[in-house]
Amino acid sequence: MAVVSAPKPHPLNTGFVWRTRAVARRRRLDADQSAGFDDQGFVKLEALFSPAEIAAVTQAIDPLERAAEARLRAAGGRISISDADAITFTTHLACRSNVLGAFARHPAILDVCHDLMGEDVRLYWDQSVYKKTQKLQEFPWHQDNGYTFVEPQQYLTLWLPLVDVDENNGCPWVAPGLHRLGTLDHWVTPIGLKCLDEAPSAVAVPARAGDAIVFSSLTPHRTGPNLAAGTVRKAYILQYCLEGSVATQRDGRQVVQDDPERQFKVLAAGRPAS
Repeated sequence: MAVVSAPKPHPLNTGFVWRTRAVARRRRLDADQSAGFDDQGFVKLEALFSPAEIAAVTQAIDPLERAAEARLRAAGGRISISDADAITFTTHLACRSNVLGAFARHPAILDVCHDLMGEDVRLYWDQSVYKKTQKLQEFPWHQDNGYTFVEPQQYLTLWLPLVDVDENNGCPWVAPGLHRLGTLDHWVTPIGLKCLDEAPSAVAVPARAGDAIVFSSLTPHRTGPNLAAGTVRKAYILQYCLEGSVATQRDGRQVVQDDPERQFKVLAAGRPAS
Protein backbone atom coordinates (compact mmCIF):
# COMPACT_ATOMS: atom_id res chain seq x y z
CA MET A 1 0.00 0.00 0.00
CA ALA A 2 1.33 3.43 -0.99
CA VAL A 3 2.38 5.72 1.83
CA VAL A 4 0.81 9.17 1.68
CA SER A 5 3.18 11.79 3.09
CA ALA A 6 1.84 14.36 5.53
CA PRO A 7 1.20 17.78 3.99
CA LYS A 8 3.65 20.53 4.87
CA PRO A 9 2.61 23.96 6.14
CA HIS A 10 2.95 27.06 3.99
CA PRO A 11 6.11 29.04 4.93
CA LEU A 12 3.93 31.91 6.21
CA ASN A 13 1.65 29.59 8.19
CA THR A 14 3.03 29.73 11.71
CA GLY A 15 1.03 29.13 14.86
CA PHE A 16 -2.30 28.72 13.08
CA VAL A 17 -5.31 27.81 15.21
CA TRP A 18 -8.69 27.15 13.58
CA ARG A 19 -11.26 29.70 14.74
CA THR A 20 -14.77 28.41 15.44
CA ARG A 21 -17.39 31.09 14.89
CA ALA A 22 -19.66 31.42 17.91
CA VAL A 23 -23.05 32.83 16.91
CA ALA A 24 -25.81 33.66 19.38
CA ARG A 25 -28.45 33.57 16.66
CA ARG A 26 -27.85 31.97 13.28
CA ARG A 27 -29.50 33.47 10.22
CA ARG A 28 -29.22 30.71 7.62
CA LEU A 29 -27.36 27.60 8.78
CA ASP A 30 -28.71 25.28 11.43
CA ALA A 31 -26.56 23.88 14.24
CA ASP A 32 -25.71 20.68 12.35
CA GLN A 33 -24.68 22.56 9.21
CA SER A 34 -22.45 24.91 11.21
CA ALA A 35 -20.89 22.00 13.09
CA GLY A 36 -20.35 20.12 9.83
CA PHE A 37 -18.55 23.07 8.31
CA ASP A 38 -16.42 23.42 11.43
CA ASP A 39 -15.51 19.72 11.44
CA GLN A 40 -15.30 18.90 7.72
CA GLY A 41 -14.40 22.28 6.23
CA PHE A 42 -17.41 22.43 3.92
CA VAL A 43 -21.18 22.30 3.79
CA LYS A 44 -23.64 22.02 0.89
CA LEU A 45 -26.68 24.27 1.09
CA GLU A 46 -29.40 23.04 -1.21
CA ALA A 47 -31.64 25.34 -3.30
CA LEU A 48 -30.14 28.50 -1.86
CA PHE A 49 -31.01 30.37 -5.07
CA SER A 50 -34.02 30.21 -7.37
CA PRO A 51 -33.86 29.03 -11.00
CA ALA A 52 -34.60 32.61 -12.11
CA GLU A 53 -31.67 33.96 -10.08
CA ILE A 54 -29.26 31.37 -11.49
CA ALA A 55 -30.51 32.08 -15.03
CA ALA A 56 -29.88 35.81 -14.55
CA VAL A 57 -26.37 35.18 -13.18
CA THR A 58 -25.56 32.86 -16.08
CA GLN A 59 -26.89 35.36 -18.61
CA ALA A 60 -24.67 38.05 -17.08
CA ILE A 61 -21.54 35.89 -17.00
CA ASP A 62 -21.75 34.22 -20.43
CA PRO A 63 -20.81 37.28 -22.55
CA LEU A 64 -17.98 38.21 -20.18
CA GLU A 65 -16.63 34.65 -20.38
CA ARG A 66 -16.90 34.66 -24.19
CA ALA A 67 -14.91 37.90 -24.34
CA ALA A 68 -12.27 36.43 -22.03
CA GLU A 69 -12.07 33.29 -24.17
CA ALA A 70 -11.64 35.44 -27.29
CA ARG A 71 -8.66 37.14 -25.63
CA LEU A 72 -7.24 33.70 -24.78
CA ARG A 73 -7.51 32.58 -28.40
CA ALA A 74 -5.90 35.81 -29.60
CA ALA A 75 -3.01 35.06 -27.24
CA GLY A 76 -2.57 31.52 -28.57
CA GLY A 77 -5.26 29.79 -26.54
CA ARG A 78 -3.66 29.89 -23.11
CA ILE A 79 -2.86 32.52 -20.47
CA SER A 80 -1.54 31.30 -17.12
CA ILE A 81 -3.87 28.42 -16.14
CA SER A 82 -6.74 29.44 -18.43
CA ASP A 83 -7.04 27.27 -21.55
CA ALA A 84 -9.71 28.15 -24.10
CA ASP A 85 -10.53 24.51 -24.84
CA ALA A 86 -10.22 23.13 -21.32
CA ILE A 87 -10.92 25.63 -18.54
CA THR A 88 -11.44 29.39 -18.38
CA PHE A 89 -11.20 31.69 -15.38
CA THR A 90 -12.94 35.05 -15.81
CA THR A 91 -12.29 37.36 -12.88
CA HIS A 92 -13.72 40.43 -11.12
CA LEU A 93 -17.20 40.07 -12.54
CA ALA A 94 -19.16 41.71 -9.72
CA CYS A 95 -17.64 45.10 -10.45
CA ARG A 96 -18.39 44.77 -14.19
CA SER A 97 -22.06 43.80 -14.01
CA ASN A 98 -24.86 45.36 -12.02
CA VAL A 99 -26.59 41.98 -11.91
CA LEU A 100 -23.54 40.25 -10.47
CA GLY A 101 -22.73 43.14 -8.14
CA ALA A 102 -26.20 42.83 -6.65
CA PHE A 103 -25.95 39.03 -6.51
CA ALA A 104 -22.69 39.28 -4.55
CA ARG A 105 -24.79 41.01 -1.87
CA HIS A 106 -27.63 38.46 -2.01
CA PRO A 107 -29.35 38.18 1.41
CA ALA A 108 -28.71 34.42 1.55
CA ILE A 109 -24.99 34.99 0.95
CA LEU A 110 -24.84 37.67 3.63
CA ASP A 111 -26.52 35.26 6.05
CA VAL A 112 -23.94 32.57 5.31
CA CYS A 113 -21.10 35.08 5.77
CA HIS A 114 -22.62 36.19 9.08
CA ASP A 115 -23.04 32.64 10.37
CA LEU A 116 -19.59 31.35 9.38
CA MET A 117 -17.35 34.43 9.37
CA GLY A 118 -18.27 37.53 11.33
CA GLU A 119 -19.98 40.90 11.46
CA ASP A 120 -17.74 42.91 9.09
CA VAL A 121 -17.14 41.25 5.74
CA ARG A 122 -15.92 42.22 2.26
CA LEU A 123 -16.03 40.53 -1.10
CA TYR A 124 -12.47 39.27 -1.58
CA TRP A 125 -12.54 37.69 -5.05
CA ASP A 126 -15.03 36.51 -7.64
CA GLN A 127 -14.64 34.55 -10.86
CA SER A 128 -16.43 32.19 -13.18
CA VAL A 129 -14.85 28.84 -13.98
CA TYR A 130 -16.12 27.19 -17.16
CA LYS A 131 -14.88 23.68 -17.99
CA LYS A 132 -14.93 22.66 -21.64
CA THR A 133 -14.62 19.22 -23.23
CA GLN A 134 -12.26 19.70 -26.17
CA LYS A 135 -9.36 19.00 -23.78
CA LEU A 136 -9.91 16.87 -20.69
CA GLN A 137 -8.22 18.55 -17.76
CA GLU A 138 -8.56 18.32 -14.01
CA PHE A 139 -7.86 21.17 -11.62
CA PRO A 140 -5.48 19.84 -8.96
CA TRP A 141 -5.71 19.67 -5.17
CA HIS A 142 -5.28 23.15 -3.78
CA GLN A 143 -6.47 25.56 -1.11
CA ASP A 144 -7.74 28.96 -2.14
CA ASN A 145 -5.40 30.58 0.38
CA GLY A 146 -2.51 28.80 -1.30
CA TYR A 147 -2.71 31.08 -4.33
CA THR A 148 -2.32 34.33 -2.39
CA PHE A 149 -1.64 34.09 1.33
CA VAL A 150 -4.28 36.08 3.19
CA GLU A 151 -4.33 36.76 6.91
CA PRO A 152 -6.62 35.90 8.66
CA GLN A 153 -6.18 32.65 6.76
CA GLN A 154 -9.82 31.67 7.16
CA TYR A 155 -11.97 33.23 4.52
CA LEU A 156 -15.03 31.81 2.80
CA THR A 157 -15.60 30.39 -0.68
CA LEU A 158 -19.06 29.88 -2.17
CA TRP A 159 -18.78 27.52 -5.14
CA LEU A 160 -22.02 27.96 -7.05
CA PRO A 161 -22.92 25.53 -9.84
CA LEU A 162 -24.79 27.23 -12.68
CA VAL A 163 -25.58 23.79 -14.12
CA ASP A 164 -26.04 20.47 -12.34
CA VAL A 165 -22.61 19.01 -11.50
CA ASP A 166 -21.48 15.49 -10.69
CA GLU A 167 -18.38 13.34 -11.02
CA ASN A 168 -18.90 13.09 -14.80
CA ASN A 169 -18.69 16.80 -15.58
CA GLY A 170 -16.34 18.10 -12.92
CA CYS A 171 -18.01 18.60 -9.55
CA PRO A 172 -15.77 19.55 -6.60
CA TRP A 173 -13.97 16.97 -4.50
CA VAL A 174 -12.91 17.97 -0.99
CA ALA A 175 -10.44 16.56 1.55
CA PRO A 176 -12.33 16.87 4.85
CA GLY A 177 -10.59 17.92 8.05
CA LEU A 178 -7.33 19.26 6.60
CA HIS A 179 -8.59 22.85 6.87
CA ARG A 180 -7.64 22.75 10.55
CA LEU A 181 -3.94 22.64 9.59
CA GLY A 182 -4.07 26.12 8.09
CA THR A 183 -2.50 26.96 4.73
CA LEU A 184 -0.41 24.16 3.26
CA ASP A 185 2.68 24.42 1.11
CA HIS A 186 1.84 24.45 -2.62
CA TRP A 187 3.98 23.72 -5.64
CA VAL A 188 3.64 24.79 -9.26
CA THR A 189 2.26 22.44 -11.90
CA PRO A 190 1.34 23.19 -15.54
CA ILE A 191 -2.36 23.21 -14.61
CA GLY A 192 -2.23 25.15 -11.34
CA LEU A 193 -0.84 25.15 -7.82
CA LYS A 194 -1.03 21.88 -5.92
CA CYS A 195 -0.87 21.00 -2.22
CA LEU A 196 -1.63 17.25 -2.21
CA ASP A 197 -0.74 14.35 -4.47
CA GLU A 198 -3.43 12.16 -2.93
CA ALA A 199 -6.32 12.57 -0.52
CA PRO A 200 -7.50 9.12 0.62
CA SER A 201 -10.48 10.55 2.53
CA ALA A 202 -11.67 12.70 -0.39
CA VAL A 203 -15.38 12.96 -1.08
CA ALA A 204 -17.18 14.12 -4.21
CA VAL A 205 -19.76 16.88 -3.75
CA PRO A 206 -22.32 16.73 -6.58
CA ALA A 207 -24.80 19.60 -6.62
CA ARG A 208 -27.67 21.06 -8.58
CA ALA A 209 -27.87 24.54 -10.09
CA GLY A 210 -29.05 26.79 -7.26
CA ASP A 211 -27.17 24.92 -4.54
CA ALA A 212 -24.14 26.42 -2.82
CA ILE A 213 -21.05 24.42 -1.89
CA VAL A 214 -19.52 26.47 0.91
CA PHE A 215 -15.99 25.74 2.03
CA SER A 216 -13.15 27.36 3.88
CA SER A 217 -10.26 28.97 2.04
CA LEU A 218 -8.22 26.28 3.84
CA THR A 219 -10.18 23.26 2.57
CA PRO A 220 -8.18 21.33 -0.05
CA HIS A 221 -10.33 20.69 -3.10
CA ARG A 222 -10.05 19.68 -6.74
CA THR A 223 -12.28 19.17 -9.76
CA GLY A 224 -12.03 16.44 -12.35
CA PRO A 225 -12.33 16.90 -16.12
CA ASN A 226 -15.64 17.51 -17.85
CA LEU A 227 -16.41 14.17 -19.50
CA ALA A 228 -19.90 15.15 -20.70
CA ALA A 229 -19.13 15.68 -24.39
CA GLY A 230 -20.43 18.86 -25.95
CA THR A 231 -21.27 20.56 -22.65
CA VAL A 232 -19.79 23.36 -20.57
CA ARG A 233 -19.63 22.94 -16.82
CA LYS A 234 -20.32 26.42 -15.49
CA ALA A 235 -19.62 27.64 -11.97
CA TYR A 236 -19.47 31.03 -10.27
CA ILE A 237 -17.12 31.40 -7.31
CA LEU A 238 -17.55 34.15 -4.73
CA GLN A 239 -15.06 34.59 -1.89
CA TYR A 240 -15.47 36.73 1.22
CA CYS A 241 -12.92 37.88 3.80
CA LEU A 242 -13.06 39.69 7.11
CA GLU A 243 -12.62 43.46 7.17
CA GLY A 244 -8.92 44.30 7.54
CA SER A 245 -7.64 41.12 5.86
CA VAL A 246 -4.13 41.47 4.43
CA ALA A 247 -2.66 39.61 1.45
CA THR A 248 1.06 38.94 1.09
CA GLN A 249 2.05 39.37 -2.54
CA ARG A 250 4.73 37.32 -4.26
CA ASP A 251 7.22 40.17 -3.84
CA GLY A 252 6.54 40.27 -0.09
CA ARG A 253 4.36 43.38 -0.11
CA GLN A 254 1.40 43.29 2.23
CA VAL A 255 -1.81 44.75 0.85
CA VAL A 256 -5.03 45.35 2.75
CA GLN A 257 -7.92 43.78 0.83
CA ASP A 258 -10.22 46.79 0.58
CA ASP A 259 -10.27 47.81 -3.08
CA PRO A 260 -13.45 49.92 -3.24
CA GLU A 261 -14.57 48.59 -6.63
CA ARG A 262 -13.85 44.86 -6.60
CA GLN A 263 -13.65 44.22 -2.83
CA PHE A 264 -16.64 46.18 -1.64
CA LYS A 265 -18.02 45.75 1.86
CA VAL A 266 -21.06 43.50 2.18
CA LEU A 267 -21.59 43.37 5.95
CA ALA A 268 -21.00 46.20 8.43
CA ALA A 269 -21.67 45.45 12.09
CA GLY A 270 -23.73 42.49 10.94
CA ARG A 271 -25.98 44.50 8.66
CA PRO A 272 -25.97 44.78 4.85
CA ALA A 273 -23.39 47.42 3.92
CA SER A 274 -24.57 50.32 1.81
